[in-house]
Amino acid sequence: MLEFKTTQELKPNTKLLELIKDFTYKIKKGKVKVLLNTNLHFIEPTEYLITYPITLTILEYKVNEISNKPFYIKEYKQKYNLKEVERIIQNATFDLN
Repeated sequence: MLEFKTTQELKPNTKLLELIKDFTYKIKKGKVKVLLNTNLHFIEPTEYLITYPITLTILEYKVNEISNKPFYIKEYKQKYNLKEVERIIQNATFDLN
């Protein structure tokens, strides 16, 4: 049986939390795990599930040197950086008014 050990808990992004503070949302913290007896690392992204006034699932991956777009929005099936996510949230809330 595969055994994992959590090596790091990923904290939610404070800038993104500031953007969605007026929304109804849930957060599932991300984790970095290592497969015991190996050198393999697995990253579970931090998940922001926004349910009201819009429905979005935003996954935040731990940033590495190569990627400059740590956010993935499931509904749009694309990667984004923080400024792009901010624009999407602002446009979605503007469209509701």
